[in-house]
Amino acid sequence: MTNYYKVLGVRQSASKSEVKSAYRKLARLRHPDVNGGSEEAAREFARLSKAYRVLIDPQERAYHDQELTAQSRNGSSILHSTNPHAQRARNLAVQARWDRIVDEVLERDRQENRERQRVVFTTVSLFLSTFFVAMFKPHLWETFGYAGRAIVLTLFIVGVWHLATRLREYFAHYTYRPKSIQDSIMRDEESPEQPFTRFSAYTFLLCGYALSVGVGLIIGWHAQQFFSGLTLFFRHVEVAHSNVLMYSSTMLLIPDLVVYPPIAVLIVDSMQALTSRMD
Repeated sequence: MTNYYKVLGVRQSASKSEVKSAYRKLARLRHPDVNGGSEEAAREFARLSKAYRVLIDPQERAYHDQELTAQSRNGSSILHSTNPHAQRARNLAVQARWDRIVDEVLERDRQENRERQRVVFTTVSLFLSTFFVAMFKPHLWETFGYAGRAIVLTLFIVGVWHLATRLREYFAHYTYRPKSIQDSIMRDEESPEQPFTRFSAYTFLLCGYALSVGVGLIIGWHAQQFFSGLTLFFRHVEVAHSNVLMYSSTMLLIPDLVVYPPIAVLIVDSMQALTSRMD
């Protein structure tokens, strides 16, 4: 039987923070990516992950302690026999167990990669759709009939619900709320598992949205000036009138910037989910 305390190099009376700290130090040194992706490194990392999951869970740790106690009392058990057949059976059982653990670790890595892809698809589609709406100023609402407007409103409601759900999942998975100064002083501060703070995530979304709108308006305005400059028979009065229309159309663009990006995110995420299932 494997002693997971020895695997992580901690005492049997170690606290959760000590177990977590020991696991993180060893995981950085023995991760397969750091060791060239070798099979031996993958097995060692899976062994560390298994030890961490057992010792961090109170029930699993209590059961593990009972097994260690029983092992120390039954040292002469058949499980510790020097018989070649018994040793071969133990080796096969251990090999199958570690193969299963490695498969679990690899599956978690694949799930994490898929989750990161979902985050990228959602944020990129949100920013790109905002950019294109600001640049082209479609104003499609006026061209739709009652049926078209009903479809757009339905897609908008579903898109807002979908976007809010996705962002809530991403915030819960990738962000954390920093502890107050008082809590940091009174307790031993542990590094959070999530990589970003909640404030930095909100700042990224707001700045990305504002940048998409600004760049889209600037490029759209310069493109309009470029195409207008190709026509030589425009009068100055007409140019001034077009500028007024441009500013008014920019003000009318605000509802489009609210309505169409959630719909675009809904469509892109649905297509990405469909292709991932097909793969």
